[in-house]
Amino acid sequence: MALMTLLLVSCGAQQDVMVLRVGHSLDPSHTVHKAMLKMGERLQQLSGGTMAIELYPSGQLGSERELIELLQIGSLAMTKVSASPLEGFVPTMKLFNIPYLFRDQEHFFKVLDSDIGRDILASLKSAQLLGLGYYDAGSRSFYTTKKPVVTPADLASVKIRVQESQAAMAMIRALGGNPTPISWGELYTALQQGVVDGAENNPPSFYLSRHYEVAPYYILDEHTSVPDVILISRYVWERLSEQQQAWLQQAVDESVDFQRAQWQLDTEAALAAVQEAGVQVISADKSQFKQQVSGLINELKAGELGAMIQRIEEVQ
Repeated sequence: MALMTLLLVSCGAQQDVMVLRVGHSLDPSHTVHKAMLKMGERLQQLSGGTMAIELYPSGQLGSERELIELLQIGSLAMTKVSASPLEGFVPTMKLFNIPYLFRDQEHFFKVLDSDIGRDILASLKSAQLLGLGYYDAGSRSFYTTKKPVVTPADLASVKIRVQESQAAMAMIRALGGNPTPISWGELYTALQQGVVDGAENNPPSFYLSRHYEVAPYYILDEHTSVPDVILISRYVWERLSEQQQAWLQQAVDESVDFQRAQWQLDTEAALAAVQEAGVQVISADKSQFKQQVSGLINELKAGELGAMIQRIEEVQ
């Protein structure tokens, strides 16, 4: 295990530099990648040049699930993944795929930055992972190739790509659609070839992936707010000294502030860009979607996540 860890946490050209190798699935133009570059810059400054981050974007080291598994065995230092695939490792992460759990953006951030958010990150320890923070990934909305989705009835039998998330698949079924898990890197072709009829994601991802070229309808129903989670391998974290851990956590925290500040700007710019490209951006009557999934929400409240859902709802 120590040998595998050293493959991805190693010395650089100088023997006193610890290099943390970090993989993620997004394009280098994405705000998340820019924030991680900032993280690396700050870590280098805070550590006096004794620590550094080496980034591998665009899925070079694998899908999000594969990146998580590399962290679990200590063969990768860090990653950024959506909370959705994490629910396959830690059930608590299903919370983020509960539709309309968060009242608005303010409520969402209050939860993430509260003891609740920290408890959710702490639950990852059981999977040999440590959560260091949350990036904003906005709200997810539907986009389709053949016809616009204006009401839940328009989703009847429509094949919608989802992440590897049982909760996300349950939501699509509750809305009458047909959930189809497909990796992010394969989605453009799947939309283009009709393997799926649509997908759901935030505006910047819809734009930067160029999915608007093959899916000209985007409806702002904002059904879920699924954050990105910054992870480090528990094996790697425990190899760091307390001082190195503090430097890394501070660099992460500062990158979170940077990323969240840029996200809203990117969202507005993305919506404007896809509209200019001919996409129909449609405002949804969210009350209809909320009503359609109310049974699913009540079912989840009665299950293992009930107490945590109540804590989230009580946040003012």
